[in-house]
Amino acid sequence: MSKVCLVEDERLVADMVRLNLEHAGFSVTHHGDGEAGLAAALSERFDVLVLDLMLPGIDGMEIARRVRAAGQSTPILMLTARGEVQSRVAGLEAGADDSLTKPFARAELVARVKALERRSAAAPVPPPAPAHGKELRVGAWTVQVDTREASRPGYGRVVLTETEVALLVLLVAHPGEVLSRADILESAWGMDRSPTERTVDNYVMRLRKLLEEDPNEPKHFLTLRGTGYRFEP
Repeated sequence: MSKVCLVEDERLVADMVRLNLEHAGFSVTHHGDGEAGLAAALSERFDVLVLDLMLPGIDGMEIARRVRAAGQSTPILMLTARGEVQSRVAGLEAGADDSLTKPFARAELVARVKALERRSAAAPVPPPAPAHGKELRVGAWTVQVDTREASRPGYGRVVLTETEVALLVLLVAHPGEVLSRADILESAWGMDRSPTERTVDNYVMRLRKLLEEDPNEPKHFLTLRGTGYRFEP
């Protein structure tokens, strides 16, 4: 039975989500605050995390950020309130794979969780980092693959997640080539397919934010609309 970690402080919403997911065949663990939810997400194995964006203490965005920083690739569905467009975007940039706006249809909730669960079942663990000591260059940045540290003269050091490094290694190995989202998922995540290719978009956005001079005008991680991505050194 697939396991879902639900972090939601509104009791009525939590009960509705839990009952519908259990009816669909999921085992649901519920936590009503961010601290408990984060502890569970980092210490237990779940197939999907369902996080409310607005939580007391640690919010859903911070949970997603810390889960990704720990190198975990568990799919994340973020629950947001109507009108929180910028917050939804920020949540995706923090590491969420999908978002759902309240109030939502129960059937859509179950369908989205099932889609993310299929991705989790296809690729539970990202591939390990390449050989020890390998060094990558992205503009003025140097990335040490073994330690996952990115550095640049005059700047501090930034630590990437395992998945970010795996994606970066793939892109750098194919400079100037157009890689489709499906190709990237199969190579960097070890998957034949994914129910949502937004995962790739989220990770590319994070690499841009970390390594581009201007993430809004990227020079290294380029989008080819409707096709995929191309890396330019």
